[in-house]
Amino acid sequence: MSIVTQINDDIKKAMLAKEKERLAALRAIKSALLLLATGGAGSEVSDEAAITAMQKLVKQRNDSARIYHEQNRPDMAEEEEYQAKVIEEYLPAMMSEDEVRKVVQEKIAAVGATGPSEMGKVMGPIMGVLQGKADGKLISQIVKEELSK
Repeated sequence: MSIVTQINDDIKKAMLAKEKERLAALRAIKSALLLLATGGAGSEVSDEAAITAMQKLVKQRNDSARIYHEQNRPDMAEEEEYQAKVIEEYLPAMMSEDEVRKVVQEKIAAVGATGPSEMGKVMGPIMGVLQGKADGKLISQIVKEELSK
């Protein structure tokens, strides 16, 4: 079952169960996926594209929650955090820091990078492998650490 089909089914379930907060998060996902479908050449959204869009939504929700906390608006922050949690249910499990470090070390050895100045040479192949499986900030941080050794 594709992610788009799963989202549509879950929207129906949330409507029947009268889960307003969950329904709002699911509709946000559907909206992003519809924008993807109408913006591209085809009307089908691949699971990879859907995952990328949902990761962006989670990041936006987390950023908004952080801002609401800074502005002393816990009610709004709680809503954003809940939506982020619902969206994360549809994302694949993220890799741990140790797993990312192992992949980074392998790619550095394969590319033959020796210092921080060659970070760009390493990041391309790593992002190709880890895209959607790990946070970009974490990957960048680990690459910097490994190249500085």
